[in-house]
Amino acid sequence: MTLSIFNLKTWVYYYVELLKRLGAFRFSLILAFAIISSDSLLQILLAYYFHDTLDITALMRSFILGLLITPWAVYFLTVVMGDLEEARQRLDNTVVRLQVMLNSDHKKAQDLEKEIIERQRTQLQLEEGSILLRSFLDTSPDLVFHRDLKGCFVNCNKAMQKLMGKTEQQMLGLTPFDIYDDVYARQVVQHDQQIKDTQQEQLHEYWFQYPNGRQACFEIRSFPLINTKKQCVGIIGFGRDITERKRHQESLEKASRDKTTFIATISHELRTPLNGIVGLSRMLLDEPLSVEQRQYMKTIHMSAITLGNIFNDIVDLDKLDRRRLNLVSNHINMYDFVNDLKSLAFIQTEQKGLLLNFEQGSMLPDNIEADDTRLRQVLWNLISNAVKFTQQGHITIRLFAKRQNDQHAIIYFEVEDSGIGMQDSELDKIFSLYYQVQGNLHATGTGIGLAVSQQIVNAMGGKLSVKSVFGKGSTFTFSLPVHCPKENKKKALVTPLPYLFILLVEDIELNILVAKSLLEKLGHRVDVAKTGQQALDKMAINSYQLILMDIQLPDMDGFQVTQTLRALYGKSLPPIVALTANVFSDKSVFLEKGMDDALGKPLNAGLLNEMIARLFLGVDKTDNHKKIESTTDIDTVLNKSMLLELLEFISTAIMLENVILFKKVMPKYLQILDSHMTAKNKKGIVNEAHKIKGAASAVGLMRIQLLAQKLQSPELPAWWDNIDDWLSLLKSQYQSDIIILQHWLVE
Repeated sequence: MTLSIFNLKTWVYYYVELLKRLGAFRFSLILAFAIISSDSLLQILLAYYFHDTLDITALMRSFILGLLITPWAVYFLTVVMGDLEEARQRLDNTVVRLQVMLNSDHKKAQDLEKEIIERQRTQLQLEEGSILLRSFLDTSPDLVFHRDLKGCFVNCNKAMQKLMGKTEQQMLGLTPFDIYDDVYARQVVQHDQQIKDTQQEQLHEYWFQYPNGRQACFEIRSFPLINTKKQCVGIIGFGRDITERKRHQESLEKASRDKTTFIATISHELRTPLNGIVGLSRMLLDEPLSVEQRQYMKTIHMSAITLGNIFNDIVDLDKLDRRRLNLVSNHINMYDFVNDLKSLAFIQTEQKGLLLNFEQGSMLPDNIEADDTRLRQVLWNLISNAVKFTQQGHITIRLFAKRQNDQHAIIYFEVEDSGIGMQDSELDKIFSLYYQVQGNLHATGTGIGLAVSQQIVNAMGGKLSVKSVFGKGSTFTFSLPVHCPKENKKKALVTPLPYLFILLVEDIELNILVAKSLLEKLGHRVDVAKTGQQALDKMAINSYQLILMDIQLPDMDGFQVTQTLRALYGKSLPPIVALTANVFSDKSVFLEKGMDDALGKPLNAGLLNEMIARLFLGVDKTDNHKKIESTTDIDTVLNKSMLLELLEFISTAIMLENVILFKKVMPKYLQILDSHMTAKNKKGIVNEAHKIKGAASAVGLMRIQLLAQKLQSPELPAWWDNIDDWLSLLKSQYQSDIIILQHWLVE
């Protein structure tokens, strides 16, 4: 069956091919002739096979009928076959096109299937990544949260849920006012608004309370959530627990405070007997003594001074460590300064039998502006070191200046010795803290004098350097740029100093002996009170002309006694002068706390006479007190012009209420400012200082306003180095300034 069908298809194929080759008409004639011929031949063969008579008429009739009908039938069949062939060809072409389309669709289907599989794989990876990210965020100890532009929480991690005591579902849609206290919620809203306006990070700290009552400090960083169009669509925040860091910082600060307290205490306690030795030896040197006794007394005197300077180095080291070393600018007469320097050097070199050479240039200015205390301290260290490391030979001190113009010059000090010298390897270490030069068993010290000296010189804008040859000596060079003002001659005193009835408030017997001996030697009458209460009792029954007040007393400090006396006696109170064993360079601290002046221990006759001349010479007690009040410079404390204008519109009572309100809010402002200082948050410091400045300005506290202005101005030179000092001044002055303001308003 298959073969016959195959052969039939073959004959059909030949039939169609022949039809195409001959054309429909010719093919029809030939096919018709072939059919008629075949029919005739078939009739002949049939007649012969069946032995029948062949009828020519029937044969012709069949032939003629075939000629008439067969061509048309064949032609019709041929046309039909042609049409069928064309249809077949069109069908083949259609099949081919469909096959091409099918192949194309199949390829597209395969590509689509691959894309679907890839999308499914990507979606699965995204889901896995999302799950991993969520797991990571939930296991993180840091807070993570997301708020929309309306401030509502969208999601948060486990740490945030634990802190708030709510599940994520419970927090959805809540605002900061729903979960925080009102004060912090307002801060959060303000931070969010700043983020939306600036699209910048916001950083702040806050102490949160867990549901169990535990407090923890978190550093919160908030960022804008930006979409593909660079639009802010929400707020995302992270919070890190910094409680341990806070505790560590507090422990460091406490250790620093304890160290400072210890140094101040031990310095005071050690200075007390030393001041007695210095004071008594100084007085004994004024008495007639034998040469040997005078030499011994000078040794005692200089040894006490040397030990005192070691204490100064220790105190200065602590100040430098806390960046509290204050420099002041004093008017220095170079003639007097050089004479003092010669005396200082002679006393030290004489003890060891060294030759002192003093070489002074002719270009030294008559007067300079510098911190004379620190300048003497540096030169004392250099000369002491030169003497310490020189067993025999000489010490040479050179002074000269290079003028830059009429107002400015550079002063050069050189201290050269013929001592043991130093190796080149030691020159880089000589100014290091606690480093001691090797090679001299008899020279001992703290190893901090040169380190402190170099830092003081750097702070003064100068330069300290050293050159040395081992075994031959060293030369220290100290250069200092200075301002050279025109000489301001002081008027000579035309009247003698008055002899006063003085109340000495002091609790140390040795200090009492030294001070009382000096005062009585100068012609004054002295009464002694050893406690603050004794001072109050003696003031009630005696009329003193001057009070010398020690700061550290057994029952209360000197400032408390002074405040009590001023409250009791007002303007009838005699001048009160502070006595302090601690090194000080600025009397304003004592003046701000109610003192009229300040003197160091042990008492120096020259400085004491200068103080008496300032307070008593040429004026009576009442006029002098008015002058003292003016020296407190109330114009630097209060903005009086603004206050006077303000008092034209509102009453004094309302102003006093505003001052009380300022006094009430200041501790909170300072507490927040301290927290930003701890976090080193410059922006928070600036913002809080701005609030303090505005509040101080509103009540006319100009000094507090100016300090706050400095705190909020990070563009100032060395802002971060000075900010601790400004904050300390702000804390120490605002209460006394409030009292001054209240008194001024009442008066």
